Amino acid sequence: MVDCVSKVELTISCANLLDKDVGSKSDPLCVLLQNTGGDTWAELGRTEQIKNSSSPSFSQRIKLDYNFETVQNLKLGVYDIDNATVDVKDDDYLGGVELTLGQIVSSKTVTRPLQLKKNKPAGKGTITVLHVNAVNEMAACCLLSIQDTFGKSDPFLEFFKQGDDGKWQLVYRTEVVKNNLNPTWKKFSVPLQTFCSSNLDRPLKVDCSDYDSDGTHDLIGSFTTKVSDLLKVAFDCIHPDKQKKKKSYKNSGVVSVKSCKLETQYTFLDYVMGGCQISFTVGIDFTGSNGDPRSPQSLHYLSPDGLNEYLSALWSVGQVVQDYDTDKLFPAFGFGAKLPPDYQVSFLTNQPTNCIQGIVEAYRMVLPQLRLSGPTNFSPIINHVASIASNSAQTNTASQYFILLILTDGEITDFDQTRDAIVRASQLPLSIIIVGVGPADFKAMELLDGDDGKLKSTTGQPVARDIVQFVPYKKFKDASKAALGQAVLAEVPNQLVSYFRMRGIDPPKAAPKP
Repeated sequence: MVDCVSKVELTISCANLLDKDVGSKSDPLCVLLQNTGGDTWAELGRTEQIKNSSSPSFSQRIKLDYNFETVQNLKLGVYDIDNATVDVKDDDYLGGVELTLGQIVSSKTVTRPLQLKKNKPAGKGTITVLHVNAVNEMAACCLLSIQDTFGKSDPFLEFFKQGDDGKWQLVYRTEVVKNNLNPTWKKFSVPLQTFCSSNLDRPLKVDCSDYDSDGTHDLIGSFTTKVSDLLKVAFDCIHPDKQKKKKSYKNSGVVSVKSCKLETQYTFLDYVMGGCQISFTVGIDFTGSNGDPRSPQSLHYLSPDGLNEYLSALWSVGQVVQDYDTDKLFPAFGFGAKLPPDYQVSFLTNQPTNCIQGIVEAYRMVLPQLRLSGPTNFSPIINHVASIASNSAQTNTASQYFILLILTDGEITDFDQTRDAIVRASQLPLSIIIVGVGPADFKAMELLDGDDGKLKSTTGQPVARDIVQFVPYKKFKDASKAALGQAVLAEVPNQLVSYFRMRGIDPPKAAPKP
């Protein structure tokens, strides 16, 4: 389970901030908060302060734990800092935004308008999370050790990559070395996706500047290169104005890259950030063993608040997964019921609904029309989703992964066919989550959860990888709403990575546009 929890880093920039200072622009700083329950927020980190800027690009990346299986609500607040106190309550608020970490990770780059409070824009101000980077020793990274030779100054380096629009994007800023003729900066590690969009030939620009506390740093010189050329002996730092004025001008200093090391081990975040979409499908058990929905003893009975165990389980899982599917259209299936007008015993529909709320509304609407019946066959819905996953697998790219959520009361009449379907599906980009609703013992469900890798088809073929996670709802009945989702989704990141590793498929190179 270690791989399911990662550290990520957020790189933040703003544009068109309000000017709160008289005679100059604001001196902004960004604070990141995470919701810890109810109306309680805890600070996770903050950027550096940038002097006199209405469109700052912060180099201080903020680290936080990333958990795929939970909804992590975040709040970003931007403040104009005018004193030396740590508390920002006495500083001018320039605006903020609330969003989830899942939205940031799945979109890679998110831009939102800043608000002073709900429905009150902070002028034309916007905030952008430029990058989300996995912090992992096995993650793709670029390790650099740099040394230069300049006149006595307070130099620091800024690395920029060329974006798809041709503009330079700040990707790293070194520390300032005070009053040094021959500064040596500390080694640093930057994920390759951030540093050069995983393209070793993407142009890089390096600016060396003399630090000034008021933010008016003086450019010493610049050079352009690419990651594949970083191990050149030295780079001349050229100041364009000095080069134009002096024919004898050679450089304003020399930067030498002492070492550079590339390491690649793709993670769940690499695939999601690269553009891999997670398609979510729901299958709901409408067999007679659930009981008449009109009876309070039925598992499908809706309480006065409009919920039951089926809907509670759907909310717990769906609210997490929906952040990773851009079109938010989720196929919803039912099985084991008679549905008008022909009341056929087999009920299997595929009506994509808009977001999890759409599935909930469709469920509540169709429930009074159903005649619960049987049998309880899992294999048709598994085979149906597997056929879609099989078509996606033909592309041989990491563009799509599928999660099938089956909500059931535990009765199963096609165990052998289901077992065969799971073994076949283990070769495909698919994870199956089964949530057992009600008081049954669910022994059959537990046999399908092949954590030990011993699940085999009726012909003796073993599963290629573990793709099933079973959890009984009754274990979480008195827990928090998020607890069930955490339990059933915890294995998905490893299952996704295990499939693409098995197929030898790297993450997509082209990230989705925000």
